[in-house]
Amino acid sequence: MWSICKKELKQFFSSLTGYIAIIVFLLMNGLFLFVFPDSNLLDYGYATLDKFFELAPMILLLLIPAITMRSFPDEFRGGTYEILETSPVTRWQMIIGKYLACLIVVLIALLPTIIYVVTISSLSTGGIDGGGIVGSYIGLVFLSAVFTAIGICCSSFSNNAVVAFLVGAFVCFLMYNAFNAVSRIPALSAGADYYIEMIGIDFHYRSLSRGVVDSRDLVYFLSLIIGFLFITNRNIEKR
Repeated sequence: MWSICKKELKQFFSSLTGYIAIIVFLLMNGLFLFVFPDSNLLDYGYATLDKFFELAPMILLLLIPAITMRSFPDEFRGGTYEILETSPVTRWQMIIGKYLACLIVVLIALLPTIIYVVTISSLSTGGIDGGGIVGSYIGLVFLSAVFTAIGICCSSFSNNAVVAFLVGAFVCFLMYNAFNAVSRIPALSAGADYYIEMIGIDFHYRSLSRGVVDSRDLVYFLSLIIGFLFITNRNIEKR
């Protein structure tokens, strides 16, 4: 498992792929948070990172599929998948190794955003909501873990990396936004809207962002991760 993880990380950072992914994520966040007028944190008049935690999922649902899209298509097209199958590495070890490598790249991209916390905190005289920020970062980590599992899963269905990216981004978008949108249909306002909204990632991400780490939210995220990795394993097994 760790040998696969190290191999994937070497591939990411031996080319420009890993560096570009991290730079694009930080650049987009920086532009939205400190340059563009509609979302500029400095124009708010009070210390908050709410805008960052609202924007980050939208950027991640495009960034993460771009990181994961080559996980299996390159193996299928290059003929190296057959070599992996005959190696002493089990199928689950191969999947988890690739998953961890992609997740590590995403977490490396998230790490420099702590600068935003330091910046806003230094500009504020009354301090910032530390509990809310910690909860939001926990939510971002779990959100990234789920999106990575979805991206890995989608990459196992195709030999084409571009197709894997498009499908992965679409599924991430559906899982994050679709259930919230469906719950707003007036015909469902009698009580079903709440339970439909609970199925979506956005509901549980917002719950963690309030600063309260609820075990139900963690179980939800872990269930999605295991579920998508299980689908990946079944799909690989069929090949």
